[in-house]
Amino acid sequence: MRVSKEIRGILLMNASSNIIFNFIGIFVNLYIWEKEKSIFDVTWFNLILFCVWSLSFAVGAKLLTKYSTKLLIRIIAGCGTITFLLLSFLHLDNRLLWIAIIAIPIGVMWGFYAIAQNISLTALGKGEDFDAYFSYSTLIGQAVSILNPIFFAIVIKFFGYTGSFLLMFMFVAILLFVSFFIPNITIANEREPLFAKFRISQVFSYSTLRWIVPSCLAAGIFLQFQGLFALLFTFSVSENKLIIALLNVGYACSTIVAMILYRKLKTSNGTSLTIGMIFISVGFLITLFPTAPVLVISNLLTTVGMFYFASIWNARQFQIIAKHNAIEQVRILIWREWFLNIARIIMLLLILTVRDFHGMSFILLMSLALVCALVIPYFSGRSETTSMVNSKNM
Repeated sequence: MRVSKEIRGILLMNASSNIIFNFIGIFVNLYIWEKEKSIFDVTWFNLILFCVWSLSFAVGAKLLTKYSTKLLIRIIAGCGTITFLLLSFLHLDNRLLWIAIIAIPIGVMWGFYAIAQNISLTALGKGEDFDAYFSYSTLIGQAVSILNPIFFAIVIKFFGYTGSFLLMFMFVAILLFVSFFIPNITIANEREPLFAKFRISQVFSYSTLRWIVPSCLAAGIFLQFQGLFALLFTFSVSENKLIIALLNVGYACSTIVAMILYRKLKTSNGTSLTIGMIFISVGFLITLFPTAPVLVISNLLTTVGMFYFASIWNARQFQIIAKHNAIEQVRILIWREWFLNIARIIMLLLILTVRDFHGMSFILLMSLALVCALVIPYFSGRSETTSMVNSKNM
């Protein structure tokens, strides 16, 4: 699969950002988990992060009406610097306040990165670019997931968390350097105000777009369940950071195997997405027997399923969004991100009631995530079907 020079620039941004986000996703969550081994603490961190992420996504879109994606990436680098300074030197007696303060700049980083990536992709991508981008993006993510955890597990073993936080400044500097080479994307030339015609009914004005709404809400629910508990399951298997790193490497390798099978079998997108969601569903179900080997198998299954989901579901939606003009694309992307994050936040609020992997609260939330995972292929298929019908009628 070939990609254009511009898409390669976005992939370069993706790779450099992934190093930072992968570290945060594993080791900052682990750093928060280790003190009290509290599901509540990790959930609180992610809850604040996604609230700030949602706001930052819209603020980032507004900034793009005056500036370019280069500025957003530089702000991300600045927030990365603030994050690792806080982690290195901030100490508070009030643990929940400390967690919230750490989560805020990380939420800004993720929100700005998401809008910069999404608007760059919709502005530059065409047709098969989306399939290629999401496949290569997933592969880059897994390559980072193989090398990053082991490298930083060794750093933490010999130099402690503080040493790893200080080392991250080098990767923040690399991201700042990369900002000079990414495509210069902006919507400053658009005459229509960003938040004009911004009501849901105005943005999702025909059936193909409307099917994106329930699809995003369902995706947000199962994504948050999978994302948070995949971490907690891994942390529960062992406290050894090198073993945690090796488990993440195993999950990354399983994704690469999934990608190879996806290319060789050449099944339809609908079939592949369904297979992926079945893998995720089986991974959810077996967590009802939470022994260490079962939790590892659960993560392997859901990681494979996530490859098919990320490669196909995202590509389908971006193919639809790319048919609109620039200002319409940004409006759709803002609402899309909000729907995903609203669902994530709802799931996180529910997860705050979970105390262990055995109780009724966990089983009910797992059931909800399971239902959402299983309806994704239907919603995605309906969106694609109505898109084809609309194209024929034009």
